[in-house]
Amino acid sequence: MSVFDELRGMTSLRPLFLRHVAQTGPEPFLLEVDHASGIYIYDVKGMPYVDLNSGYCVSVLGHCHPRVVAAVQNQAATYMHTTVYGEHIQSPQVLLAKKLTEQLDSSLDCVFFVNSGAEAVEGAMKLAKRVTGRHEIIACHHAYHGSTQGADSLRSDIDYTSAFMPLLPGIRNIHFSSFDDLDLINEATAAVLIEPIQGEAGVRIADPGYLQALRKRCDETGALLMFDEIQTGMGRTGRFCAHQHDNIVPDVLLLAKSLGGGMPIGAFISRKTYLNQFTHNPVLGHLTTFGGHPVSCAAALATLEELLEKDFISKAELHAQRFISRLQHPKIREIRNVGLMMAVELQHDISLADFMHHALDHGILTDWFLFDKRSFRIAPPLIITEEEIDFVCDRLIDILDRLG
Repeated sequence: MSVFDELRGMTSLRPLFLRHVAQTGPEPFLLEVDHASGIYIYDVKGMPYVDLNSGYCVSVLGHCHPRVVAAVQNQAATYMHTTVYGEHIQSPQVLLAKKLTEQLDSSLDCVFFVNSGAEAVEGAMKLAKRVTGRHEIIACHHAYHGSTQGADSLRSDIDYTSAFMPLLPGIRNIHFSSFDDLDLINEATAAVLIEPIQGEAGVRIADPGYLQALRKRCDETGALLMFDEIQTGMGRTGRFCAHQHDNIVPDVLLLAKSLGGGMPIGAFISRKTYLNQFTHNPVLGHLTTFGGHPVSCAAALATLEELLEKDFISKAELHAQRFISRLQHPKIREIRNVGLMMAVELQHDISLADFMHHALDHGILTDWFLFDKRSFRIAPPLIITEEEIDFVCDRLIDILDRLG
């Protein structure tokens, strides 16, 4: 019997999913997706779910945005893969690189396209070692930069990594917003890789002056400052990138997730003189076959143009304040945010797991954070409207009212 014959006899894909598709945890959501549009994902029974995760900050323009879909379809009909990255001149890559660098400081003038955020981390780590001739990389406690071996090596927690030891040597962790820990950055440090707003720690915002002090310390020691803006980039925080709130310029900037508007793509961006060092001693210093895939680049370019032309970015903080004003409830302890990157912390006597189950049952898709088990995430598509915010808040308040 073929797979298609098997499918015809099933009312659900769930058995095949559980049998043939690798899972990452013992209790997957098992939401059987039929289609998605705007801020909604629809299951096979037609039930809509508000996507407050944006697919973990991917669907910045919502699902199946017409402009992004058209860009994908047009590019797929023109050409897809031609050869490995960096050899052929492909207009989607070139135009996207130009448009991206126009949004950034003039020193960030060259883009290396990859397939994902974790790949951007890997490439940036190699670049730091190549540029500085050093090997030590510093990252923060309670940071998540991906699950490849290099990215996993940056983590401070061992619960998720001990089974895969040994990982990369030469990694040191500092505490986010600790001015004292900046002294651990020294002349042996190749780079400090940091999120300007910590995501999986539960939307933790740097103390005033911390990022400026970090920039100064990197300058003093010759270490590269690398900002992981894989979650915070592309307008989520109310600026194109979160570091622009503090007028800090990194030496290397990492983007992914919402960059592709739903298509897989990542990038690390730096000065041309740095990235040129991958071209010699040795030649082919960093390679990727599918990085900068023309279909993904076309989707990313359409996403970026739509964000800028429709001014969704500037509305992120206004929408966030509407969420905050509507989500006043005795079972909510605190709301932390920069733009539409939000963490809602519940009171300690409230079960976050119970809340999550109720939310799913009532058509709300959200999630907790890796290093914050008291808060749930609000990171909807930037296209969300005031009416949709009010609807979501009413439903969340109703769910909180039902919790014991």
